[in-house]
Amino acid sequence: MRVSRLKAIDNMRTMKETQTSESARAVPPPAPGAERYPSLDFANSVVSVPGGRRVDLLDSPAAATRWLVERGLAPEDARLWDFCAGKLRGLRDRTRTLIAARIEGAPADPEAVDALNDALTRVPTASLLHWDPVGGPYRAASHPATQIVDHALALLAADAAELLTAPDAERLTACGSPPCDRYLIRTHPRRHWCSVRCGDRARAARAYARRTRAAAD
Repeated sequence: MRVSRLKAIDNMRTMKETQTSESARAVPPPAPGAERYPSLDFANSVVSVPGGRRVDLLDSPAAATRWLVERGLAPEDARLWDFCAGKLRGLRDRTRTLIAARIEGAPADPEAVDALNDALTRVPTASLLHWDPVGGPYRAASHPATQIVDHALALLAADAAELLTAPDAERLTACGSPPCDRYLIRTHPRRHWCSVRCGDRARAARAYARRTRAAAD
């Protein structure tokens, strides 16, 4: 009985890992600007894809842990709980709200601003000076294991504040290839899509629209 139960648990874990891997493949490569601003990559960790699906790279504790570890925002042995993953998704949604407001030139949601500032100031983000008796002085961020998520949120919030106030913010835009709803920093005045995949889809849609109009005429 116990063996069967353990086997069922392993099968469920394997299924979950397979689904996560498939979801990751459905997401395009990082959008332009995400390599410079981790907060832009953070905002784009949820995306609408063709077929009416919405892929969320933070949709479970395991997925959220993997996302943080891969970006150097959490140690390899980190283990997040549902509550922690929920905190990440919450700040991500607020970050997306602020990016959208910046692009549209609209007033910012005060609650989103407060959430960003709260995350930014909850723990120190600077690398502090430490002194090892053998190795001597070195710098590292000081935060207990219980604050791994708060530390990551503080770093992401600080980066988002930098993104929203930097000159690069003038080139922020939303991907122009529906249904994708990721954000990017334009590298070319005419480029409004976040990846080659989205660009190809946008060009194909325009070509189809031209053929449809020509056939109607």
